[in-house]
Amino acid sequence: MILLLLFSLIIMPVTVGAESVHDSSAVKAESARTAPLTIEEVLARIELTHPLLRATGLERAQARAKILKALGAWEPKFRNELEVDRFQTFNLTNVSGVPNTLTGGYSDTMLKIGHPWGFEVFGGIRNGFGDHTTIAGNAGRFITGADTGPVAFPTDMTLFYTQQMAIVGGAFNLLRGFMVNQEFAEFQQAELAGPQAEVKVAQKRQDLYLAGAVQYWDWQVAARQADVVKRTLAVAEERYRMVEGRSKAGAVAPIDVVEAREEVQRRREAAIAAQRKVEYEQYKLALFLWENGQPVTPRPEWAPEFQGETPLPSEEDVAAFKVEATEDRPEVRDLYIEAKLNNIELKLAKNSLLPKLQVEGGPAVGGIYWIGGFGYRVGTLFSMPLFNRAARGKVLHAEAQQQRLAYKQAYTERQVTVDVDNWLSAQVRARDRVKAATEALRLAKTLEEGERARFNMGATSVLFVNMRERAVVEAAYELYRAQADYAVARGGMLWARGALSKPLADSVLAKYGDQLHSAGASGRVLPGRD
Repeated sequence: MILLLLFSLIIMPVTVGAESVHDSSAVKAESARTAPLTIEEVLARIELTHPLLRATGLERAQARAKILKALGAWEPKFRNELEVDRFQTFNLTNVSGVPNTLTGGYSDTMLKIGHPWGFEVFGGIRNGFGDHTTIAGNAGRFITGADTGPVAFPTDMTLFYTQQMAIVGGAFNLLRGFMVNQEFAEFQQAELAGPQAEVKVAQKRQDLYLAGAVQYWDWQVAARQADVVKRTLAVAEERYRMVEGRSKAGAVAPIDVVEAREEVQRRREAAIAAQRKVEYEQYKLALFLWENGQPVTPRPEWAPEFQGETPLPSEEDVAAFKVEATEDRPEVRDLYIEAKLNNIELKLAKNSLLPKLQVEGGPAVGGIYWIGGFGYRVGTLFSMPLFNRAARGKVLHAEAQQQRLAYKQAYTERQVTVDVDNWLSAQVRARDRVKAATEALRLAKTLEEGERARFNMGATSVLFVNMRERAVVEAAYELYRAQADYAVARGGMLWARGALSKPLADSVLAKYGDQLHSAGASGRVLPGRD
């Protein structure tokens, strides 16, 4: 009968004498929950609500801002230029030698448009104004008239009246800056900021998924181990009462009562330490479980049992995992983008080796040219540094960077394949440990039951029974730790493949929240934006 009572106490959970500590979030959030907390829910909550993932998602908005900023280099510009000049016609049109002071000017209204290939064009209207003067042929007298304009004003592309004309012009590069220039390079790099932002989001998601999963299994181990300690404490307390009663009846020595009481205190201390371990792990796990902007602290009763063994991947699966890792791991994808960015810098540096040859044309600027009759001008600009050291230095730097990225890319691709082998080894060894720990726990329980039976018959002491029970606790600890390591190894394989960098399916996220406004989608373009 005593044996049956002790066995029932072992399999039933009891409460530790130490007071439990609960924070307000644990009381408020899901107080009536009875369902266990699964790893799927942990990952879904990270994808839906984690603040760090939401913060990283804003890289997407910043990437679009970079594109808008780069496009500003060719933004259509409305421009107005006004110039007023005073001049004398002496030695120009005044044949009598009497100076004639006149005022003339113009107002240009135009629209300028640039192009990434390195040229700019503009078109608009020029309105001339000033003293209306013509030259009379007798005695050098100046006669004014309302229907005339400044002296010798040009009449090219006249519009609605004499002093108004259409103006067009532009400038373009023939060598340096043609199709490859600083502004176009910045725009091409800005276009890569979008894929780079997605890589950063994938990297943060992968890190949070793995960290959250490892913390989940640590909390699960702590909860399971604390449950074992509580049950063994209840057994020790019951045995103490039984030994104390038998001692009063003279059936056992008083020293056995002391031994039983000492064991109760030892296990009570262990139970308090185990409870603190559970609370420590649950508060760390709460940082991965967010709801309404607040972390949700899980309760120990939410901790499920560990799942059973899953089949190991075959050789074909491992080979496919390695290929998948070299394509999906954010570390590799980021290097590809970095190489593209450097290629743009290299093209720009090589283009800087060319001489600068710019051709430009348009209406003459300056009142003397306008009033004097010169309507348009065309010019070229040629320049080149004597040694071109700056351009050669940029080329050398970009080529060295390109070589460095090639070495780093080769190493990273090899590293991700080694990660697959490493986590496969961890999974195999953890599975073997689970098998060995399971058998060790079974043997420890067999010895414990035998020792307890001998104690009931008076063939052994409380000391040996306590030692056998401690061995069961240690074996249970090792089994839970091995099961957790096996779960971590499975998660590590997903991490090595790059699978954790991808969000969970919408069908899974829909169980726990609104996937359309999840943290993983933070920063994406919404209707009406940009």
